[in-house]
Formats: sequence, structure tokens, C-alpha cells
Amino acid sequence: MEADLIVIGAGALGLSTALHAALLGQRTVVVERQTAGSQASGRAAGLFKSVQADELRTWLARRSIELALTFPDWAGSELGVSRSGSFLIARTDQHKAYLQAEASQSARWGVDLRGAQPGELASRLSYFRGGGSEYALWCPEDIYIDEPISLIRAYLAAGQIHGVELLEAEAVTRVTVSSGRVAGVETTARSIAAPAVVDAAGAWTRQVAELAGGEVAVAPVRHQLLITAPADSVDPADPIARIVDAAVYLRPARNGLMAGGFEAAPLPLDPRAEARSFSTDDVPLDMGVLRSMAGQIAGEVPTFGDAAASGAVAEHRGGLFTMTPDGRFVTGPVPDLPGLWVASGCNGSGFSSSLAIGEALAAWICDQDRRIDISALSPARFGPVTDEALVKAGVWQYAHYYDPAAS
Repeated sequence: MEADLIVIGAGALGLSTALHAALLGQRTVVVERQTAGSQASGRAAGLFKSVQADELRTWLARRSIELALTFPDWAGSELGVSRSGSFLIARTDQHKAYLQAEASQSARWGVDLRGAQPGELASRLSYFRGGGSEYALWCPEDIYIDEPISLIRAYLAAGQIHGVELLEAEAVTRVTVSSGRVAGVETTARSIAAPAVVDAAGAWTRQVAELAGGEVAVAPVRHQLLITAPADSVDPADPIARIVDAAVYLRPARNGLMAGGFEAAPLPLDPRAEARSFSTDDVPLDMGVLRSMAGQIAGEVPTFGDAAASGAVAEHRGGLFTMTPDGRFVTGPVPDLPGLWVASGCNGSGFSSSLAIGEALAAWICDQDRRIDISALSPARFGPVTDEALVKAGVWQYAHYYDPAAS
């Protein structure tokens, strides 16, 4: 079997890269050891956030929102999007100053952002019971996809239209190298020749790179969220809310409330140390973590606290984020292995940035003249990193996701 490009991993990043490459005329094959969207992407929160820590990530986040809203026009398949907008909320002076600094820099980068008016949280967030002393920013640009698997299905439908071939239930067993450059892959079912291979294997990124003798600096860390049972306190039209000092995010979901966040002592989990059959289904979940988060905002969001305490939960799910030492994506050519590319290091934003990352990476692989420069995200920026240092840095980045110290 022959192709121009092989993508390993049928999550949001892999499917987006494959679709954009096909739109550029590449014969593209996606290889997935299980089923499309079965790992982290299908368990995502579905949130898109314009406000980011640097200009490149801001551009990618806003470009992804644009591509999501216009998906039928350029991709040819339908995608439902909730244009909810979002509030960023701070309850401490430290985090208020942090949001004010973010507002200033985000405005310079073109984000539509303003301070919320007194009483606006109470009037627009039915599930929020603030005391009136909170500081909040309103970002009307932000969106969410209600059921994350619908983005995966939209990618698959568009890929089928544009000639992407998907091979499910096939594990990659070898990345072949000839004369110093990548020449294709071998799977449990076949050999595929191609001059370019993209490692978009999520938590398994390091294992895939190692099949070719390469290194990619990512550390998988567990993330969890829940969806409450249907609740009268939640209006399906409510915006997203992010309470930054508690590192918690919230949005309507299935007539209830979705709530998740970033714990202070997260669980790193390396699939390389697990059984060969290990999948995201095997990631251990801990409702105690979510109960602790709920306790931090019990006065403001009683729906979350009540659900976590009583077990009135429609779904409790988790996945593995690929964290990097500097909190930025790892996207680009793998050093010393021409033809091997990577799309990983999501740091909690892989699902929401997948549309723009896939577009930019495909354009880079195809050497398009008019493309956004994402070379700053290249994996070569790290050099050799020990496992211990990688996990330590990845855990720190996760734990400080909303912390002013992270910037």
C-alpha cells in the first residue's frame, strides 16, 4: 500500500492533519489501533478559548474557532457549534491582576474581550451564585462543541469526501527508515510506504516516535470531568465559565452542568509502563478529586457541589493530556529523522486547537508558501530530557494551568 502521508492516531489532531493534507492533494492514510476518537478526543470538554498565554497560541485558538464555525463551507460536512461566549472569573486580588494582564495582551492580539459589568454574572450565568466581589472578563468569541465526538464524526465525514483512508483496529508495529529517512510504517495487517509520517498518537506519542528511534518530550497526565444529572439551575443557553483561582471550568451539557478542572497534584501515567492492551478506558478515575474542586466553589456553583457529593452524576470521564516542559504544543519535524513529524503536546488544548494545528502542520509538510509559521513549536526546542525531568515539568504545567506563576 502506498500513500503520500500516513497519520498515526485518529484523534482530533490526527484527523485534522489528515483532512487538511487531503485538501492539499495528498493521498492520506490514517492508522488507528482502536477506533477514531476512542481515546482522549472523545472524552474532551469541547471548550474553545481565545485567551491564550502567547500570540501564536492565541492565533491558533482563534483560527480554530473560525474553522469550526465555517466547517461546512471548507470541509463539506456539518458540525454543530454552540456560540456561547465565556466568562473568566477571579475571586482573589492576585488572580484579578492576572486577568487584567491577560486582557491587555489579548486585546493587542485582536481578541474581543472586555470587563464584565456589575451584576452581569448573576444575570447571565444561571448556575453561578457569586457575591458580587468577583472580577470577570467576557469573551464573546468563545464556543463549545456539546458532544466532542461530533467533531470526530465531522472530520471523518469530511475526510471520506476528500479521499482520506481510515484504517481502524490496526496498531503500528514499526516505523520504517531507509537511507536515514522515514519510508513508511508496518501495522498488524500490512505495510504502507510513504515519504512522510505524522505521529499524532496522543498519550502514545513517545512510543510511536521510539519505533523510529526518535524522541518527543511529552508526559501524559490524567484529567477528569463530570456531567451532572439534568438540573433546573442550568440554562442550556448559559455561557462557559472558568473560575481561574479554583482552576475549574463549567458549561451546560445534556440539560445539566459539565464541570472539570486542574488538580494541584495530578496523576502522571505513562502507557509505556502499562500492558500492551492499555487504553484510556483503563485510566483510573477518582471522584474525590472532583469533590475537592466542587468544595472550592461550593458557594458560587452549588449544582457542582451537590452533584459531586450526592453522586447525581450522569457521566464521570477522564483522559490523558500530553503535557510538555513549557506548556506549548510539540508540532513539527522530529529531529534527525527526516519525514517523521509530530502533532502532540496538547497541554489540554489539543481538541480545541486541532483545526488550526492540523491546517498549519499539513501546510508545513506540503511546503506551502502561504502558511502560518509554527516552527516555534518544533520538538527540537527541548533536546534530550530525562523521564524524571519530563514528568516533573509536565505535572507542574498541568497543576499551574490557571496560575499566574505559569506565565
